[in-house]
Amino acid sequence: MKVKVNNYAFIDAQNVHLGILELGWKIDWKKFRIWLKDKFGVEKALVFIGYHPGNESLYSFLQHAGFVCIFKPTLEYKDGTIKGNCDAELVLHASAIEFDNYEKAIIVSGDGDFTCLIEFLQQKDKLKMLVVPNEHKYSALLKRFNSSERKFILFLNRERSKIEYIDLNKKGA
Repeated sequence: MKVKVNNYAFIDAQNVHLGILELGWKIDWKKFRIWLKDKFGVEKALVFIGYHPGNESLYSFLQHAGFVCIFKPTLEYKDGTIKGNCDAELVLHASAIEFDNYEKAIIVSGDGDFTCLIEFLQQKDKLKMLVVPNEHKYSALLKRFNSSERKFILFLNRERSKIEYIDLNKKGA
């Protein structure tokens, strides 16, 4: 009999999207949600994402795929770039708002700003895994979480065959 676990994933959407895109492929968010459930027993997957009008179909898609979207208003700069920094919201949810609701946390990001959160979760024995999107480009601050005693980092790019988006409408597919 399989024991049910109650783990939560806290996902930095921008870091995942850009980290995988830099490798030349796209993530299939539906497959990714299933992978989180199968691999880590993730019952609730929170995606921290900047809210930008016009992207409602993306947000709806993520919710239909089984994610809980936590939105942060975005800022649009004069050069046209859009920024929606969700780091504080992710830390707040993982360390306070949702802390008593889950057994273990899976943090999905390669951003060194989460070092203090990861240390906190380790101290409280609440960290299951740090999932880094791109093993070739992530913060050096996170590298120390893989030691000879315990591997706390899993590289998402190594799971490509399980989570890659395949466009069946492309010619030749």
